[in-house]
Amino acid sequence: MVWPLPGSATDGPVRIVALGDSLTAGFNLPQDAAFPAVLERALRDRGHAVEILNAGVSGDTSTAGLARVDWSVPEGTRAVILELGANDMLRGVDPARTEEALDAIVARLRERDIAVLVAGMRAAPNLGTEYQTRFDAIFPTIAQKHGLVFYPFFLDGVAGDPSLNLADGMHPTAEGVKRIVERMLPTVERFLASLKTNG
Repeated sequence: MVWPLPGSATDGPVRIVALGDSLTAGFNLPQDAAFPAVLERALRDRGHAVEILNAGVSGDTSTAGLARVDWSVPEGTRAVILELGANDMLRGVDPARTEEALDAIVARLRERDIAVLVAGMRAAPNLGTEYQTRFDAIFPTIAQKHGLVFYPFFLDGVAGDPSLNLADGMHPTAEGVKRIVERMLPTVERFLASLKTNG
């Protein structure tokens, strides 16, 4: 099954770029077990003609993502799944800086008529209530400001579960990635439907 791309001379798969850090890149996992590959297979199994490119770079902060967004998201991309911010939190970066960088990424992509799905992150409790409150608010704020599809917590159902994380306790195993995709799939399908609606 192939989705028609409005205004396109030929039909083809919808190109989506997963722009993120090690959680997207698939830290210590084979590439076919990384989030973009697993999500692509799940969507194709459900009849969606998609191509998901892995633009995850381990260690990237939101500022690093902004610095590379133009060349990490090639021409012909219809949509981006934006998963950044975890490394900002781990380094204690001021949430205002993180929000500024993520907002700039979204603005840059929207200028190119590329749709964005924001995948949220949550701060670790040990960083304190004030930091946690400010950090956690970044993602819904940006999604609401730009009218974007929003998935509240990328690691939902995986964070804190030793059986679904590598020994470092921070990166998902292959089974953990499958859980992420399973939880996120309805939101991604809604995102794809919005691409068809908005052309």
